[in-house]
Amino acid sequence: MTIKFEIDNELYERIKHIVEKLQMEHIDLSRVICVRSKGSQARRTIARCYALSKVWQKALGIKSHYVIEVISEKFDKLSKAEQDKVLIHELLHIPKSMGGGFKHHNYVTNSRVEKLYKIYKDCKFS
Repeated sequence: MTIKFEIDNELYERIKHIVEKLQMEHIDLSRVICVRSKGSQARRTIARCYALSKVWQKALGIKSHYVIEVISEKFDKLSKAEQDKVLIHELLHIPKSMGGGFKHHNYVTNSRVEKLYKIYKDCKFS
């Protein structure tokens, strides 16, 4: 089965809301694209964050961009709260420089995600 990707504007709006509420001011939303995939054979993956590497930036003459992909078959089964935590997790991979690199899992930890989710949940409706 081939993987199918679709741009997901609804997911982008959720990401935008999280970025605004958590004041992740370093994230330039004009350079974040959200996609939903179907048909992935990934076993333990719910979502992924991709970056446009320095070599591609140079070759194309553009700044870095980040793609947040959710694997529909897994992501859609989660509660709204768990989905929000997954999105926060993926956003945490984006470094302050937004230069095409990643924050690794020694920074993107469950405790950091839980802490930010609590903040997000507390200000979600304000």
